[in-house]
Parts: sequence; C-alpha cells; structure tokens
Amino acid sequence: QVQLVESGGGLVQAGGSLRLSCSASGTLIGAKTMAWDRQAPGKQRELVASITNSDFANYADFAKGRFTVARVYLKNTLYLQMNSLNPEDTGAYYCHAPFIAGPIGEYWGRGTMVTVSS
Repeated sequence: QVQLVESGGGLVQAGGSLRLSCSASGTLIGAKTMAWDRQAPGKQRELVASITNSDFANYADFAKGRFTVARVYLKNTLYLQMNSLNPEDTGAYYCHAPFIAGPIGEYWGRGTMVTVSS
C-alpha cells in the first residue's frame, strides 16, 4: 500500500529536541521532492522543510538554524531533527510527497503531534 506514516512526536520542554520520522513506501521515498509541514490549532498549514532527490534542502525562516531535514533512501525514511524548540513550534507535523505520478498526484501522512511546554 502506498502511504506515509509519521512518528516521533510528543511533549517536550522549551529548549529541548525531538526527531520526527516518516516511513514511506518504496515508490514515495524516491519522489523528486518530499517535505514536512505543520499546522497549529486555528492556523493554516505551513511548510517546515523540503528536500529534493539531489539532497537540496529548503527551510522556512522559523526553522533555519534549528531544524534539519534528511532522507535516507535505504531505510525508506524521511527525518526531521528539531532543536531549540519553543511553544510556537507546537502543532501537528505532516509528511508530504507532492508531484507523484498517477491519479492521486500527492500523498500526506496522518500527522504526529508535537507539544512544547514553556
């Protein structure tokens, strides 16, 4: 089955770190671009970081210097390392695979919740 499954979310104190994982099927891990997005309650979903199949990474301004995205093809896994977390980082984090050939076109995971206490 073609799917994305996130894990690694939880509750962490401000200043702490978390590493999120996205387990992807073999057809999705090789996508041209994969990304992490997040959504806080009452706010719009926003891009956190993306990475191309040439390992070029792009980060939202709030993530620069704190977050790192990486793709390990042999493990079929996309990672997001998050350091120096603050309460504004609280939200649901989603794995995203856009630009997929076929009738669906793109895939989203169901999300993993990150809560940062002050």
